[in-house]
Amino acid sequence: MGKPQKIVIAIVVIAVIGGGIYFLTHRKKTTNKQIDINGPTEQSGPANSGNVSPISGLSCADWNRRPFAVMQPSDVSARPLSGLSDADMVVEMPAVYGSITRLMAFYICGNPEKIGSVRSSRHDYIPIAAGLDAIYVHWGGSHFALDKLKQGIIDDMNCNNDGGKSAAQYCYREAQTGPMISDDTGYTKLATLIQGAKNFGYRLEGKLIGYPHQAEAAADQRPAGGRLRINYPSPWNEIFDYDKTTNSYVRTWGKSVDTDRNNGKNITPKNIVVMVAEGAVMETQYANFQVGDPWYDQGDSGTAYFYMNGQQTQGTWKKDKSNLNSKLTFFDNSGQEVKFVPGQIWVSIVDPGIGVKWELSSASAVPASTAGAATSTNSTSNTTSPQN
Repeated sequence: MGKPQKIVIAIVVIAVIGGGIYFLTHRKKTTNKQIDINGPTEQSGPANSGNVSPISGLSCADWNRRPFAVMQPSDVSARPLSGLSDADMVVEMPAVYGSITRLMAFYICGNPEKIGSVRSSRHDYIPIAAGLDAIYVHWGGSHFALDKLKQGIIDDMNCNNDGGKSAAQYCYREAQTGPMISDDTGYTKLATLIQGAKNFGYRLEGKLIGYPHQAEAAADQRPAGGRLRINYPSPWNEIFDYDKTTNSYVRTWGKSVDTDRNNGKNITPKNIVVMVAEGAVMETQYANFQVGDPWYDQGDSGTAYFYMNGQQTQGTWKKDKSNLNSKLTFFDNSGQEVKFVPGQIWVSIVDPGIGVKWELSSASAVPASTAGAATSTNSTSNTTSPQN
């Protein structure tokens, strides 16, 4: 082979290699979706009229205050928790896959004297808090969560001073009593959090468009009773008994009716959402649910079941994983955003392996800790499609 031929062959080889490199790099650039961590929510107008909480739809003096989203535990030794009866919304999902759950309570209208226990952050909760324009309050966190919080992706207050904005001076420990573990002795006060947010220079005026609402059903249009069972592993399993008189759902947690440590009130949300999302294990203990976080999730939508006015309806949920600030949104089967009854919204996130059962009852609901099984009519038990 002569020298000219060798030169031609070398040029061809270089061209092929160069073309391959260009194809691969160009393909990567065009297929990777840019994550917008500062983008706006997708709505264009207010969801409610009047001076009402954008989440609960209830009228209150602080209706335009920015939400505080506080992480709280489900440890039996920490129960009952403080402040839940005053929350506009509570989001619950497993923090350890197949095991313990964790709660995140949002406060706008309610002004609890004490909130707690306050527990650590998990990454799944951060995008949900961001989508509701909340200041995120936690006591430490998993490294998955703290790695993100250190980047300043959300206004946060960390009682543990190990990632994110140090807020140790705005939290405190109570004496350890009975079976309570030391991790469950941390508390805060809403008034203290508000002062801390001011000192941090955080915006306190709310910008959340929120969730739309509808009038409650008239008493004669409500069923006599009903029971919703969400079979998280015991003792984190929960039951919601529908009370026709108050048009709310009395929550039983494990084996006891759930109450607020502050005031002894039962936890009685007006609305319940069961959100179905795929779950998995990260490392050896942490859960990762496909709820639309922009870092680890492929999925950002799924089936949802809604309970209000004593009835069950089916629809979907959506949390745009390309936009950290997108609102967790709920739709009915016609594609319209679900309208909630004014009052607390409770969101339980389950994977398809967690059993959910809804039963209509011929009698008014009685707290599950004192009642036998409800008499059911047309009830079905299914992990992903409970039917009325």
